[in-house]
Amino acid sequence: MNIQIFGKSKCFDTKKAERYFKERRVKYQSIDLIKYGMSRGEFQSVKSAVGLDAMTDLNARDAEILKYLAGDAAKEEKLLENPQFIKTPIVRNGKKATVGYCPDVWKDWD
Repeated sequence: MNIQIFGKSKCFDTKKAERYFKERRVKYQSIDLIKYGMSRGEFQSVKSAVGLDAMTDLNARDAEILKYLAGDAAKEEKLLENPQFIKTPIVRNGKKATVGYCPDVWKDWD
């Protein structure tokens, strides 16, 4: 298992996800989404697993701007430029990914 957790330092669900894997002694890589962002490849991998709408945090400050963008390509660019608009935590295991706290899905990852 090669687990990556993309999260925000003040996100409660990110801390819960890290604790979930730590308690099960599963090694993971924690990435501060605001500080480091996501590469285009990582973003595309997660998007193909969960979809663009699931990744978008409409509750983030100034997220109203996303509603006015024409098309998914413009929305993707805005999310890559402004990672605060990405819902967290994003947990990746190869081509599999989840958004949010999803222990029911993670327990089936081998």
